[in-house]
Amino acid sequence: MRKKVDFLVIGSGIAGLVYALKVADHGKVLIVTKDKLDETATKYAQGGIAAVMYTPDTYEKHIRDTLKAGDGLNDKEIVKLTITESTERVRELIEWGAQFDKEKSGKYDLSREGGHSENRVFHYKDKTGFEIECTLTKKIKNHPNIDILENHFTIDILTQHHLGREVNKKTKDTNCYGAYVLNPETNGIDTILSKITLIATGGAGNVYSTTTNPKIATGDGLAMVYRAKGAAENMEFFQFHPTSLFNPTENPSFLITEALRGFGAVLKTTSGEEFMEKYDERASLAPRDIVARAIDTEMKLSGEDFVHLDCTHLSKDDLIKKFPTIYAKCLSIGIDITNEMIPVVPAAHYMCGGIKVDEYGRSSINKLYASGEVASTGLHGANRLASNSLLESAVFSHRSAMDSIARVHDVKHCEEIPDWDASGTVLNEEMILITQSLKEVQSIMTNYVGIVRSNLRLKRALKRLEIIYKETEDLYKQSRVTQSICELRNLINVGYLIIKMALNRKESRGLHYSIDYPRTVERKNGYPGNDYEF
Repeated sequence: MRKKVDFLVIGSGIAGLVYALKVADHGKVLIVTKDKLDETATKYAQGGIAAVMYTPDTYEKHIRDTLKAGDGLNDKEIVKLTITESTERVRELIEWGAQFDKEKSGKYDLSREGGHSENRVFHYKDKTGFEIECTLTKKIKNHPNIDILENHFTIDILTQHHLGREVNKKTKDTNCYGAYVLNPETNGIDTILSKITLIATGGAGNVYSTTTNPKIATGDGLAMVYRAKGAAENMEFFQFHPTSLFNPTENPSFLITEALRGFGAVLKTTSGEEFMEKYDERASLAPRDIVARAIDTEMKLSGEDFVHLDCTHLSKDDLIKKFPTIYAKCLSIGIDITNEMIPVVPAAHYMCGGIKVDEYGRSSINKLYASGEVASTGLHGANRLASNSLLESAVFSHRSAMDSIARVHDVKHCEEIPDWDASGTVLNEEMILITQSLKEVQSIMTNYVGIVRSNLRLKRALKRLEIIYKETEDLYKQSRVTQSICELRNLINVGYLIIKMALNRKESRGLHYSIDYPRTVERKNGYPGNDYEF
């Protein structure tokens, strides 16, 4: 099948849906999503969305907190731009119907999370992302200009390489013309031609064995752009959430939101001793990279598989009211958080790097935008400040939409793009090869490219991954295309980028911590020092 649209949106989390709603009045929109429309990382975001709303909070404070958390590698202008647009974007979500918790006075009940100096996190109990996703999904389904392809897997973006043309040596420009999409009803590959394409495919947490990400998070968008010779950056900075529920039989791991620590919960060893003060003056409310490394260290010292999060000293009624999902989940496995401590362990959570984009979400490939976790805007630097991710998606999808609307009428479809060539694929891929290779990739990344790294571990990981890469590419060339083999290829691409960029960073910074480059300046409230003026 061949289909032509004005705007192609790949992904259906907050980034894709905000963009789709904003461009839909200016052309035909097609959303392609690999699962159900609402099965996204956004849906599982517990904590909230950060934005300045009330005094004593200010944009300057939020900017400073973001720069501190990012360990000095943020793009200061991007940080300033994002934060100063935060209030308007959250108000827009509210206008669209999103509900956030309020106090009896009618003011929004803003919470505080690690790295924040003020209460500025909008939340709806402990399922904020679910509320936002439901709100946006409802509006999307009611818009006459938006079509949706659920359970369709995007294989690759279309560029002039598919026309047998090389990139112009003078301009080095690559153009995006749409995408090849796997149709589950026909098992064929559809050709979607678009004037403008947005990639909003989310993260890649499943490159690790333990992750809070849903199973769909396999780095698809980043891998597609990498194969199309697009620019990526900062992949060495992969954030591990400090507190996922220790429940080894469950995959993905259940997230214990940072907002619980903001509410007063305290990290303790299995023997009941508080330990975060040893690592940072902000204790349990330090930024995530510091807390995750501290927990990792304590687990290695004790030999235990987890630490504890203690909220037994907090009001039982308030705890259940504010965190009903966490309370119910823990109770389902026999833990009453009102009188028992929660076993927690770090888990792969958020990709701070990704497709390199500018202030309008434009990638290095013409007519291709990226927004959300798949994109590297410069906001996060070496470590993401809690609850800045949903905000980033809203801000950059808005900016991408405004830029797209301004140029879409000057763009034409590329009719020369050929349909998918399935000749020469004589094998069905053997699932045992796929599943075993996936386990090997996840084991390599977890054991050698995790919270603490070394050059020796990274080099070993690279050698192991290259073997799996060659085996998988050979299998892919012979096999009919399926989602499982494509996801494996994508995770291998992502793992390669993480390892290569980690090897290239000759320092310990933010989420990239190497025993070969011990820090000479201990980071408390900055890196190094507090020079974060703007």
